[in-house]
Order: sequence, then structure tokens, then C-alpha cells
Amino acid sequence: MKAIIIIGLLLVLAALASAGVFMLRKDTDDGQQRDKKMARALAVRVGLSVALFLFILLSWYFGWIEPRGIPVTR
Repeated sequence: MKAIIIIGLLLVLAALASAGVFMLRKDTDDGQQRDKKMARALAVRVGLSVALFLFILLSWYFGWIEPRGIPVTR
């Protein structure tokens, strides 16, 4: 289960990085193409984030994962 969550987080970061690349890239062509690609990458990031959040909630609901909290040491 941890592997699926980590892969999901890496996919979110990859989508964010690709949006950053599209934002910083200097195109000699039309700037609207760049804006569309950046907006699509950001939309994918939002979709992946929502899907990952729902997956974590459902995993907790079905008992696949359990919250452990922060260990208290004295």
C-alpha cells in the first residue's frame, strides 16, 4: 500500500515538473500552445491529487491502512 501512495505522489510531482517546464520553455511558435500544455499538465496534477486523496480515504475506510500517529517518547 505504501508503494502505491509513493508512486501517486511521484506522479503528482512529475505533472507539476512538466507544467514548470512548459512554463519556462521559450517557444518560437505560438505562446498559446505552451499555455494549453501547461494548463493540461496542471489539470492532470489536480486530478491525480484528488484521486490520491480519495484513494487514501477509501483505504483507511476499508481497513487497508491504519493511522499510527506520532510516537511519543519520554
